[in-house]
Amino acid sequence: MEAVQKMQTHDRYAKSVEVSKRVRWEIDRDVIRGRKFDVSKKFLPDGLSKVGRLDFLGANEKRLMSQIQGRTYANMFGLVERFIAPKISEMSRDHWLGDQVAFEAMVRFTDEELKHQELFRRIERMVAQDMPGGYTFLPQPNDVAGVVLGKPTWSVLALICHIELFVLAHYREAIEKDEQLSELWKDVFTFHAREESQHAIIDELEWRREDARLSPGERDQAVDELIALVAAVDGILQMQAKADTDYFVRVAGRAFDRKQVEAIGGTFLYAYRWQYITSGVQDERFGKILGGMITEGQMQRIGAALAPIVG
Repeated sequence: MEAVQKMQTHDRYAKSVEVSKRVRWEIDRDVIRGRKFDVSKKFLPDGLSKVGRLDFLGANEKRLMSQIQGRTYANMFGLVERFIAPKISEMSRDHWLGDQVAFEAMVRFTDEELKHQELFRRIERMVAQDMPGGYTFLPQPNDVAGVVLGKPTWSVLALICHIELFVLAHYREAIEKDEQLSELWKDVFTFHAREESQHAIIDELEWRREDARLSPGERDQAVDELIALVAAVDGILQMQAKADTDYFVRVAGRAFDRKQVEAIGGTFLYAYRWQYITSGVQDERFGKILGGMITEGQMQRIGAALAPIVG
């Protein structure tokens, strides 16, 4: 049985390598292709931006809100990939003198994450040329990555798997279907999802491999550290939602009363919590993987911590 499981695992790494080679893309040749972002169109679909909650906004204002959120969306992925690439590179060490196909899969994963970081840096520079000045992305990627990488590997891999899976869910359930998005913006996340789909497979394999190493006590501690990581993510979202609210109110071109500003701020935060936390923890595949590793009591602990965020 163990030999069969090893072969199945090997085959999954091999499949990820095969698909990685097949879908490989380059930033300028395949994605940007000399184009600019069309600021007459949305950057995020309504299902992600949640602008439908704000019935006092006009169509242009809702589009602006989607563009601000889209800019933050790209910057957030640039941030999380700052810790994903080092963690996957670190984990590849276990395969150096073992399964070379698994090692190649990990190296390709790391290389693709570094490319994604460059893509999202390019996006920020390009968008800054066409949107009003004053936007600020407050989280410092290196500082955040330093904190995350100091947590137990199990907890970090859980967070990474959660991220990769919600990327795919966002694309499949919202981005792919929306014909009103800026064409270049849509292409960015189409190509991004093509490589992330393989990363999600490797995330699961590495997370399960790490889980098999842990004692019950170590796993229980790792669950607490995962809860702490999610709380830290929520702190980042609260901070950025406030900054993006202030920016929107400044550049929207008209005055809003206090209740409207509160509603705008509440929608930014609700959307960001949905995008970066709720949509991932509610993903069926993520729930199945996590539920297969932890006890009912640990799952309840996670649920209690998430309740104020997802509720």
